Amino acid sequence: MLERIKTVIDTLSKSERKVAELVLAQPNLVANAPIAQIADLADVSQPTVIRFCRSLNCSGLQDFKLRLTRSLVSGVPYVHSMVSADDSAHDLAKKLFDNNISHLLRCRNELDTEALERAIKVLANTHKIEVWGQGQSGAVAIDAQNKFFRLGVPTVAYTDPHMHGMSASMLKPGDAVVAVSNSGRTLDMLRSVEIARDAGADVIGITHSKSPLAKRCNICLFADTMEDPDLYTPMITRIVHLVIIDVLAVGVALKRGPELIDQLEKMKRNLKEKRVRGHDN
Repeated sequence: MLERIKTVIDTLSKSERKVAELVLAQPNLVANAPIAQIADLADVSQPTVIRFCRSLNCSGLQDFKLRLTRSLVSGVPYVHSMVSADDSAHDLAKKLFDNNISHLLRCRNELDTEALERAIKVLANTHKIEVWGQGQSGAVAIDAQNKFFRLGVPTVAYTDPHMHGMSASMLKPGDAVVAVSNSGRTLDMLRSVEIARDAGADVIGITHSKSPLAKRCNICLFADTMEDPDLYTPMITRIVHLVIIDVLAVGVALKRGPELIDQLEKMKRNLKEKRVRGHDN
């Protein structure tokens, strides 16, 4: 709820914005205060408080309070201040950890489980998997390749737009692409996805829900975070993308079942030979 308020605050009227700023500054107080106190603290009328709640698609104040309380009971503090040069190492660590945790919880709660099931089914039954990511998303693509190839599915990661552009035209029905993009508006990625779909491949997108990429994929898993990719390197988004990849990989492993056990055991034995003896961790 607090994230949603930050998203819509610039679209609110001047008086409704006063209520929004009060909620962001003192969410616990608002969650327990009567309407008269909220109106007084925000310096607005009581009907304005109700209009603010309805602007957030709530039926009224009680519905808003219920949703706000659910957001707060996760136990993760809402970080509404940016890091500053005056922050101590303790404050810096706290803000970054809390920001990552709160965004992970938000994405978990908003993840479309039906789309997730479909994506796992596609990846568990595909002939091969290609993972595409450019720039910062390239690191996520390489991590995905490292996870999926262990599951007995031929997997390759392309972080160069020319490479996934050429590869897209060689795909066929039964192949799958996982397209990872924070902004979802990179022209090369969008074109490669269109070519892949025309070739009959299934395209699974991991991107922002309002991005052009989201509209071009067969299946899309949304990662909506409060970062400006034009201003900052998307740190939180990268972590959310990595966790979604983990969920997909574990889901595919469970789908493929017992046939993977011997293969994974063999791989584990090979890795054990490369480690110093006498150290279990």
